[in-house]
Amino acid sequence: MPTLPATRLSRRQSRIPSPTAGRAPVTRFDRRLGQILDHATEVFCLKGYEGASMRDLSRATGMSLAGLYYYFESKERLLFLIQKHTFTTILEKLKARLENVTDPEQRIRIFILNHLQYFVSNQPGLKVLSHEDESLKNSLGSEIAGIKREYYRICLGLMEDLRRGRGLEFNARTAALSLFGMINWIYTWYNPRVDGNAEALAEQMGDIVLTGVTSSSLGRKYRKNSQSCHPERSEGSAIRRQNFKAGHN
Repeated sequence: MPTLPATRLSRRQSRIPSPTAGRAPVTRFDRRLGQILDHATEVFCLKGYEGASMRDLSRATGMSLAGLYYYFESKERLLFLIQKHTFTTILEKLKARLENVTDPEQRIRIFILNHLQYFVSNQPGLKVLSHEDESLKNSLGSEIAGIKREYYRICLGLMEDLRRGRGLEFNARTAALSLFGMINWIYTWYNPRVDGNAEALAEQMGDIVLTGVTSSSLGRKYRKNSQSCHPERSEGSAIRRQNFKAGHN
């Protein structure tokens, strides 16, 4: 039965494997850890965090129950490592891709593509992250929350850069959270035969987001200009609203 090197995992958390360039070569430990996390993700995806037991995880990973407890201590630590590995990998890839790209629209498209490329090929992982968002407690939950805040702030910053760079008027926070609403639930409906690969899907979602914030901004500017050029229309609308309310009281 394959086992990890005889060193407790809690002492080696910093060595969660990542394909990012510039890191140390992947070791046997890294490969085995990656396999265990993949199997554990499948179990959590199928049974949910609360429904999965350490015995289920032992059978799926090929480790003895005693070995699993020795290296990971609890299923909560396994969930923590899954989430940390996922978010760290996505963040590192994103930062590398954004480097030297200055066009604000292109940077948003990169953000979308980076997210979709990872999760289209790791849909069980996306389901686990979405459904077990609040399962981690105390310091483990705080550490993951910090990584997720950094990810959100990058997206928010990209939206703010677009707004300033293009002279648009839209709520960057609303735009960022709406984008997450689009890309985080693809595992519930994505079908590659219908929706294409990650690149095609990212292009379509990028068009929707960018067209949406641009159209919203233009509409807001038009309404402002219309009101400033024809103040009597705004005044008339206000009077009609007051009369309507009075008639229904």
